[in-house]
Amino acid sequence: MTTPADTLLITLTGKDRPGVTSAIFGALAHAGVNVVDLEQILLRRRLILGVLVTAPRDDKRLRQSIEEVAADLGMTVDIEKGIGDNRARREGRSHVTVIGAPLKASAMAAIAGRIADLGGNIDRIERMARYPVTAIELDVSGAEPASLRSQLAREAASLAVDVAVQPASLLRHAVRLIVMDVDSTLIQGEVIEMLAAHAGFEAEVAAVTEAAMRGELDFETSLRERVRLLAGLDASVIDSVYDSIVVNPGARTLVRTLRRLGYRFAIVSGGFSQITDRLAEDLGVHRSRANKLEIVDGKLTGGLVGEVVDRAGKAKALREFAADLGVPEAATIAIGDGANDLDMLEAAGLGIAYNARPVVREMADTSLNVPYLDAIMYLLGISREEIEAADAADGIVTPAPPL
Repeated sequence: MTTPADTLLITLTGKDRPGVTSAIFGALAHAGVNVVDLEQILLRRRLILGVLVTAPRDDKRLRQSIEEVAADLGMTVDIEKGIGDNRARREGRSHVTVIGAPLKASAMAAIAGRIADLGGNIDRIERMARYPVTAIELDVSGAEPASLRSQLAREAASLAVDVAVQPASLLRHAVRLIVMDVDSTLIQGEVIEMLAAHAGFEAEVAAVTEAAMRGELDFETSLRERVRLLAGLDASVIDSVYDSIVVNPGARTLVRTLRRLGYRFAIVSGGFSQITDRLAEDLGVHRSRANKLEIVDGKLTGGLVGEVVDRAGKAKALREFAADLGVPEAATIAIGDGANDLDMLEAAGLGIAYNARPVVREMADTSLNVPYLDAIMYLLGISREEIEAADAADGIVTPAPPL
C-alpha cells in the first residue's frame, strides 16, 4: 500500500484581476510540485482560489515565494500542510437543484439543515441561473437519494421554492428523450376549452377538464363527453384556435438548446393531433401523438377517430418513442401537469410535475412551479450562461439581465 504524500493546501483570497492564477502557478512551477486538486470561486469579483499540491522536501522557500506573490497581487494567502488528497465523496451521491424567485436565505438554511439531518454533506455548490429565477445546484453525498428527495420535497412545499433531487449517475450526461404533455404544460390553457368556446360550452367543458386533471373522472369517458359538445363546429375553427395558442415561456429555448446537445423531443397529448402535429413541426419536436377529432364534410362530428390517448396511452407512447429513437427508458424525461400524465411520469427515468395539480406533485420525482419551462435545463446541469452563449453563437439576441 502506497503511503500518502505530504501535501500543501494553498488558499488565495482577494479581488480578482488578470494574471492571478498564472502568477501562483509560476511560483509553484519553480518548486517542481505536482498539482493534486484545484478549485476556484468568483463572487462579485472576489476570488477564492484553492490549490492542493505535493509538498517539496523543504517547503519554507515555497511558502515564502507564494506569500510574496500574494503580497504583490494585494491578496491574502493561507498555506496548510497535510497528508494526501481530499477524501473521496461518500456513497449516496445526489444533485440537488434549488430554484426560487427570489431564493431567500431562510430557504437555503432550511434545506441545508434537512441535508445535515439525513447525514448528508454538501460537497460543492454552483449557481446555474440568476434570472428570471435563482437556481443553485448542490452536490450532496452521504444521504440516500430517495430519503433526501422525500424530505426536501416536504420542505420545499412549505418554503415556496422548488427542490429537485437526482441521483448522481452517468445518465444525467447521456443523450436523452424528453416527452412533454401539451395542454397547460407546453402551451398555456386547454385546447378543448378553446374549441368549446366557439360552440358556447366553454364553462361546462372547463369544469369537466379540471375534474379529470385532478383524477376525479375517467379520462376517456370525460373526453368523449366533452368532444360530443363540439359537434357541428366548422373545421376552420381549429385553425383559429391554433393561431391563438400561446407557448409557455422558455419552451422554445428548451427545445432549441437541448436539440443542440442531441436531445430528442416528443409531445403526447390527450388533446388533438390536428393541433399537436402542427405544434411539433413549428417547434422542431421529433415525435407527436394525440387523439384525432373526426371531421366529415368540413364539420366536427363530436366523435374521435382511432384509439384514445389516455393515461395509459401516454406511458405507452413514451416507451414506443424511446424504442423507436434508441433511447433507454431510464434516460427519458417526462413533463406533465395532470393526473392523466401520472403513468408517463412514472415510466420515465425522471418525471417532472410542471405547475401541476397536487396529486401529480406528490407522485412525481420532482416538481417545478415557476412559469419558465426552460428552468428544466438547470436540473440537467446546464447553466443560464451556457444557454445564452449558445444562442449568441447562433445570432440569437438575449435580453440583458437586471443588474
